[in-house]
Amino acid sequence: MDQITNLLNGFGDILTPENLVFVFVGALMGTAVGVLPGLGSAMAVALLLPLTASLDPLAALAMLSAIYFGGLFGDSIAGILMNTPGNSTAIASSLEGHRMALSGQAPQALATAALGAFIGGIISTLIVVFFAPALADAAVKFGPAEYFALAVFAFVAIATVVSDSAIRGLAALAIGLAIAMVGIDQPTGTERFTFGLRTLFDGIDIVVLTVALLALGEVFHQASRIGRSDEAKLLPTKGRPFLSRAEFRQALPAWLRGTGFGVPFGVIPVGGAEVPTFLSYGTERALDRRRAEPTFGNGSIQGVAGPEAAGNATAGTAMGALLALGLPTSATAAVMLIAFRQYGMQPGPLLFERNADIVWALLASLFIGMVALLILNLPLAPMWAQLLKLPKAYLYAGISLLASFGVYATAASTTDLLLMFGLGLLGFAMRRYDVPIAPVLIGVILGPLAEYNLRDAMGNSGNDPFVLVSSPITIVLYVLLAAGVVWGLLRRRRAASSDF
Repeated sequence: MDQITNLLNGFGDILTPENLVFVFVGALMGTAVGVLPGLGSAMAVALLLPLTASLDPLAALAMLSAIYFGGLFGDSIAGILMNTPGNSTAIASSLEGHRMALSGQAPQALATAALGAFIGGIISTLIVVFFAPALADAAVKFGPAEYFALAVFAFVAIATVVSDSAIRGLAALAIGLAIAMVGIDQPTGTERFTFGLRTLFDGIDIVVLTVALLALGEVFHQASRIGRSDEAKLLPTKGRPFLSRAEFRQALPAWLRGTGFGVPFGVIPVGGAEVPTFLSYGTERALDRRRAEPTFGNGSIQGVAGPEAAGNATAGTAMGALLALGLPTSATAAVMLIAFRQYGMQPGPLLFERNADIVWALLASLFIGMVALLILNLPLAPMWAQLLKLPKAYLYAGISLLASFGVYATAASTTDLLLMFGLGLLGFAMRRYDVPIAPVLIGVILGPLAEYNLRDAMGNSGNDPFVLVSSPITIVLYVLLAAGVVWGLLRRRRAASSDF
């Protein structure tokens, strides 16, 4: 098959000493950043994005991808050992993982998480290898109306799912769309939201925006909390960092079920892995109730295995959706899209034709990255946990310095530093009032795409609005969107009624 041949060629390109070093460095840095509460894979990729501008495109993208997956496992280490998951995607696996740690099974919980991340990531990446090219071929049939429908689908789905409040999600989306409009409108030459400042004629640099919202906003948020007495206790991790044969047999079905939940959600723009991880957790809990000796509530290995596999499986197929459709389905995928554009590549249907060598080498690097993470994390997870003991004042001061250096290095502009500070304050306010960040990034990235295709569709049809729903693809997307919104509203109503 062509996919196998292309993948083998990709392994030939990535298996050089230099590229392997970058993959391992990415895995190390991703895990290290992910361990720290509040710093997830999206922030790790955003922080290092400006510093990879001088690297070879393949080396940079392979390293950033390894950071992506490493950050997911790092999130779980903090959740298991301190009950403070580094990101929302690790909450589900932390529920039973921390209980296992409290009962003296911290090494087994970490091993279960590491193996689950490996299995979920490997299976989802295999699916991407075989189906992403076909998805890209199908996407060639998309016209302006279809791409506009896809963008609207992503806007509404992410805005209404990632936040407990649909209003907050839509407000975040509006902020993103407003930021995307800053600069000169190319078709008309009109200034938009520039306030007469020449430095804003080209818009706000997407690297400045991501570093400010993800990194500096979190720094301000953590600075406002330093001194509070809500520090969690770091549990010891003495014991065997592997699973017995019986424990492996217990975890294996949960790993596979979790992967089954995660794979489809990677191509659905719902903001990340929160939904599939909790679906996996709920399924394992329901199955546990039928057992003769239920273990949920006392530290269930299945309660760690399923959500962890679901999270990495979602990340794997999210990379497939990004490569084949150019559609970022999470905040981290949105930052990865920025990385591609930094090297003049536009993910989507033509990527497999124009940059096939880099795409297949990148897919090969994902397999190597999974193996690297397994090698590093099984024995070294207790070492990563020691990062939780770093004084927060020094830690976040270092992050601020790294963020400022990275932003200034991209264009040597003091205006960018001022913008970063102002947008960082915006990110802090959004965290304080529980407004999600992901819709902002999606709005900034997909906003211009939606605007361009809307103009194109309307211009080619003589401003006939029915052209937006004139094909089976657009109708299916809007029907799915409506069904998803109704399902979300019913789910929230059911959750609200159960609280009373």
